[in-house]
Amino acid sequence: MTDLLYSEAESDLRAAVRALLTDRADPAELTARLETPALHDAGLWRALAADIGAAGLLVPEKLGGQGASHREAAVVLEELGRAVTPVPYLTSSVIATETLLALGPADAADELIADLATGRRAAVLTVPLPTGPDAPAPADGTVTAVADAALADVLLVPRPDGLYAVDAADATVEPQTPLDLTRPLAAVTPDAPGTRLADADAARGAVRRGLLAGAGLLASEQLGLAEWCLEEAVRHTGTRHQFNRPLGSFQALKHRMAQLWLEVTGARAAARNAADALATGSPEAPLAVAVAQAYCSRVAVHAAEECVQLHGGTGMTWEHPAHMYLKRAKADQLALGSAGHHKDALAALVDLPAPGR
Repeated sequence: MTDLLYSEAESDLRAAVRALLTDRADPAELTARLETPALHDAGLWRALAADIGAAGLLVPEKLGGQGASHREAAVVLEELGRAVTPVPYLTSSVIATETLLALGPADAADELIADLATGRRAAVLTVPLPTGPDAPAPADGTVTAVADAALADVLLVPRPDGLYAVDAADATVEPQTPLDLTRPLAAVTPDAPGTRLADADAARGAVRRGLLAGAGLLASEQLGLAEWCLEEAVRHTGTRHQFNRPLGSFQALKHRMAQLWLEVTGARAAARNAADALATGSPEAPLAVAVAQAYCSRVAVHAAEECVQLHGGTGMTWEHPAHMYLKRAKADQLALGSAGHHKDALAALVDLPAPGR
């Protein structure tokens, strides 16, 4: 039976990651760095990836990783979502790492996996951020909207004849303007063939596995984001007074926050179920991922919208971090397959015609 509760090890990992982010990645301070080179803190990434060991959670110990599972990686992503932390954890430590692990034993892939597990290098799969697990891979050439490409040392390039590893120095990476400034996008054009890691059939299966894991664990990032928004809304309405009463004492606002609490609780169950299904290799993993993404993406956006609105005029300002959460939630709503994409996938998995079909 699926266990949705957090283990002691997962709780300890959460405490370590939260302590690091509280000290080094306060959202209130992040707003001032959004459009500066200081946005991406290399020291923070080293501390998270190498010192805590979060980058190697999905990697077996024999390859230099922690030998943990998607459940532990999901806890890390919850905390990163709570702080909208600008690090390439989802793209490198989950999607790229899972793609490489799916290739099986291979010298070139194993060496790269070991580097990713220790945080020495970061890798990015060069597909557009909105690409879902079952979407066709992009054609060879320039690929737009590649998330975190500017932060990568290695690019994993799917081509018609297989999967290649290309050094970032051997590619043209042109920054694009993203809605979510904490997750940069770029157009990527490989300028060198790179090292062939797998043939076409193996590459297709590996890319699908990487994107499926990414979509499933993205739900945990959305959960963490929604939790922060709810907690911040409750905190603000409890301390802000109007008519000599706390805003949170008005019944209409109580109802809105209570409804949001119910949605966040449901999102937690969906996200934990997806992480557990991926961790156990369950045949129901595609179903669990589709459910989690179809639900959690909507909850994250709703929570961020409520956070902005319940802060009133303050929530509309650039100085308050609420806008970062709304932008991340809206960007995540399209990442790794839209809610509509996952609903269509869900309909096919349960053999139920989707609405309008």
